[in-house]
Amino acid sequence: MRTCFIVFSLFLQIQLQAQREDKVLTQKLQSLVSGFKGDVGIYVRNLKTGKTVTINADSIFPTASMVKIPITIGVFEKIENGLLAYDSILTYYDSLLYPGEDILGSFKNGEKISLSKTLMLMITTSDNTASLWCQQLAGTGADINAWLEKNGYHHTRVNSRTPGRETNRSNYGWGQTTPREMGELLVSIREGKVVSARASERIYRNLIRIYWDGESLSQIPPYIQAASKQGAVDRSKSEVVLVNAPHGDYVFCVITKNQEDQRWVRENEGYVLLRNVSRILWQHFEPDSKWKPAAGMEAWR
Repeated sequence: MRTCFIVFSLFLQIQLQAQREDKVLTQKLQSLVSGFKGDVGIYVRNLKTGKTVTINADSIFPTASMVKIPITIGVFEKIENGLLAYDSILTYYDSLLYPGEDILGSFKNGEKISLSKTLMLMITTSDNTASLWCQQLAGTGADINAWLEKNGYHHTRVNSRTPGRETNRSNYGWGQTTPREMGELLVSIREGKVVSARASERIYRNLIRIYWDGESLSQIPPYIQAASKQGAVDRSKSEVVLVNAPHGDYVFCVITKNQEDQRWVRENEGYVLLRNVSRILWQHFEPDSKWKPAAGMEAWR
């Protein structure tokens, strides 16, 4: 009897998902990804209508720098539990350096910086040195992953510098997720449901001030607020975006893996996909908009 109930419940879930599918948009995006040299996952949800697009939305992909959203959540959980102070002053040491072009990595040994600015750098400029420091302050990937599991994110995990996740790190890098989970995590932040209402608001404010705006964000008018986080490694490009659009908010997450194109140029197939998906979504949800990127804007990216 119980087996019949489970089968019936699954049938209802499938039917409900079919009813919520935006078939027109799904067809547009499926045509877009056809022929992509690599694997693609896409999740879209219109928060007003509930309509969705799911293309490999529950498959596991690398997060790359999108993992910094779970990391910032981990830090804010410690703050709300009284284990860290948002306005505390930290001391930077050379041992924290992650080589690259990070702002924090240019600090001299012994310089001071507030935790609030470190959190901002992690999200706004995707500073890797700041991010690894914040991961440590959050109790490492182990504590972050425990929060994710407790709150229903069964596939999103921090892998790097996290005991027991060496194999996952080998397969996916710093972190792993699904397009659906990453998209819905951003929705939960928007709705004030992550850690606390005030923590969610602070996190969201950081997410709307992104320096790296040359891909998905470049296809959304600059006067429209959007929260986002991008990720990129050699064989994977990704971005999660929640657009506060005039006719209703919508969220989307696009992730690739196993890309043949590993060039670090604007014409990389993954970057082109991010821009194209974002443009199609804006035009689909805001059909009366006459906005287009200004001629020559690509020169500033």
